[in-house]
Amino acid sequence: MSGRLEDRLIGLGVCGSIAAYKSVELVRLLRAEGADVVVMLTPAAAAFVGPLTFEALSGHAVETNVLGLLPDRRIGHIVVADTADALVIAPATARWLGAMANGIASDTVTAACLATSAPVVVAPAMDGDMWTHRATRDNVERLQRDFGYALVPPEIGSLASGQSGIGRLADLPLIVDAVVAAIGDRPVRAADPAVRPPRTAQVRDADLEGRHVVVTAGGTAEAIDPVRYIGNRSTGRMGVAIAEAALARGARVTIVAGRVEVPLPAAAAVVRAESTAEMRVAVLDAVFDDRADVLVMAAAVADFRPVHAADTKLTRDGSLTLELEPTGDILAEVGSRAMEMEAEPRPIIVGFAAETGSLDRAPAKLRRKGADLLVANDVAEAGSGFGTDTNRVSILAADGSRADLPLLTKREVAERLLDRVVAALDERDGRSHTGADLTETHP
Repeated sequence: MSGRLEDRLIGLGVCGSIAAYKSVELVRLLRAEGADVVVMLTPAAAAFVGPLTFEALSGHAVETNVLGLLPDRRIGHIVVADTADALVIAPATARWLGAMANGIASDTVTAACLATSAPVVVAPAMDGDMWTHRATRDNVERLQRDFGYALVPPEIGSLASGQSGIGRLADLPLIVDAVVAAIGDRPVRAADPAVRPPRTAQVRDADLEGRHVVVTAGGTAEAIDPVRYIGNRSTGRMGVAIAEAALARGARVTIVAGRVEVPLPAAAAVVRAESTAEMRVAVLDAVFDDRADVLVMAAAVADFRPVHAADTKLTRDGSLTLELEPTGDILAEVGSRAMEMEAEPRPIIVGFAAETGSLDRAPAKLRRKGADLLVANDVAEAGSGFGTDTNRVSILAADGSRADLPLLTKREVAERLLDRVVAALDERDGRSHTGADLTETHP
């Protein structure tokens, strides 16, 4: 027998409440009724329940960023807004109610609601005093009266504060019933699967769960004066793709970000480091003080910096001669320090080498840097340089092996690379358990 939501697309918005864990079961209930479910998370919600859980249950990539694009370059939350038969916000926090009542679209959930003509069901959850506050009540009244939203009011019960009172998320079957009622006999908005958000081809196993992965992304900038700097063309796309792929595999991810031109994943911890010197400090802290399992140096670190940076803006009087000096080699320093570690397994170290015309120097660079893996690419090749969504790389390993990959999306490159990283971690841990020499190199 078909469910009450057969062939319907439901957009589930999850806000940053402790009740967010109940939304996982709500996905199951909606799907049991025959619905296709796409989940949208506010940044705070992603801190309670990771996107990987929702992606595995829904079969869709989770929308977490208002600037996020689908693989076909459509804007993710707009596609949800245009094709969903209903949006349900559960749990809805006091903050979200206030933002929505005033049209402040600072997250994917609010933005999708503003962009949709589908019915919207709201199920709040919060502390009792927050729910009964006049501001919250006014916001709820406006959403019902002016926007026509259906409300599934909170219930009385135990709250996260330890108190008992009103504010507990309504029973999930009641929320499902409200979604069914809101849709009624409306026709299916987007029956063609090609119009809807695409389904994920495969949800990766959480093979990096419990691991800490540090990824550097973007380019560094070396100051000439307070206005000008020496930089490069890196946009950060490759580093962000690796960070997103690691998050999807269950890792705790720290991004050390230089100058980037793409949004950073909300679920990652971000450390800003504009110069090479700042990036060095951030990387060493993340790898050795925070005991990272993996370092992926995807950032394009400047090789030179001015010997003297002017304190004030230089005037445009005649020519300018800059004296440059080499910057510190972060990857080589991490590799050297890792080789000296004795008390604990050393981190897996991955370097990147952006070359032009030939990759002949890559094997020597791998050995010189003390890395386990080196990802080399010819940035002069069409579709493989800075600012593109694709890349053609070769992955070199410390054992002398080399894998030449075809032209792939940067996310696909990231997945191939992380497959190698997972294997290296497993091998490292195996040697650690058997008491083998941890200083030997391995792929």
